[in-house]
Amino acid sequence: MTKLRGTLQVVATPIGNLADLSPRAQDALRGADIIAAEDTRRTLQLLQSIGISRPLVSLFEHNEAQRVPQLLERLSAGATVVLVSDAGTPLLSDPGFELVREATRAGFEVRAIPGPSAITTALAAAGLPADRFCFEGFLPARAGERRAALAALAHEPRTLVFFEAPHRILATLTELAAEFGANRQAVVARELTKIHESFYRGTLGELIAYAPTDENFARGEITLVVHGAPPASTQSGDAPELRRTVDLLLKELPPGRAAALAAQLTGATRAAAYAIATRRKGDAVPAEPESGA
Repeated sequence: MTKLRGTLQVVATPIGNLADLSPRAQDALRGADIIAAEDTRRTLQLLQSIGISRPLVSLFEHNEAQRVPQLLERLSAGATVVLVSDAGTPLLSDPGFELVREATRAGFEVRAIPGPSAITTALAAAGLPADRFCFEGFLPARAGERRAALAALAHEPRTLVFFEAPHRILATLTELAAEFGANRQAVVARELTKIHESFYRGTLGELIAYAPTDENFARGEITLVVHGAPPASTQSGDAPELRRTVDLLLKELPPGRAAALAAQLTGATRAAAYAIATRRKGDAVPAEPESGA
């Protein structure tokens, strides 16, 4: 009996090691009438490695809106459409959301074939709490937007997971230390499941210090895992040490610079240090006593 309605299958593909492609994912790729791929060249290489040949069509960030109606037509004709990204699970920092949304709205069956994901792979081996976490993807490229995003996350208690480009990892760690405090635990996971897979663990301050000593630190694909903020009652945001440090620095520096430096020295967040600095801003600093008769 001829199918009247097609099926959309969202298929996870390896993030590095081809052995992670499940038999079910292979069956889905083999049975596809058409495969919508983020990069058809990457997907073609994957298909060739497992001896599969299927029609491919590109679906990426800048053509998804135009491509969705065409794929919905194929579904209406009864086709099995498979959606894949370059690596890992589609939609997680990858294209495909519009296609899945419109397919479900139209009443087509949508199935997910689970498999590799850099997010869960990094969490599983990071050694940081994984019972509750939030995935933030790539931070904004613009400096002001990035700082605002980090400031909003400074008190997030759940473990945070980011993607980051290798050439930006040291700058991102430095910005994280400024907003979260240098003592926050973090893990830089690079080249997951590949031959040069590496995990760098320590505080943000320790990772910043270590990064220039290892030429591989800023190479390959990177997933960054950061411990969530401690409970408010245990944070050092208004601790005596921080207050004393801010007070001393305010004698020589403007509030913003004093707060940033105090955060680095004490391990507190820049937001906490800046809150103290602004409270002190209007206070007069006693003048040094003059010597004389």
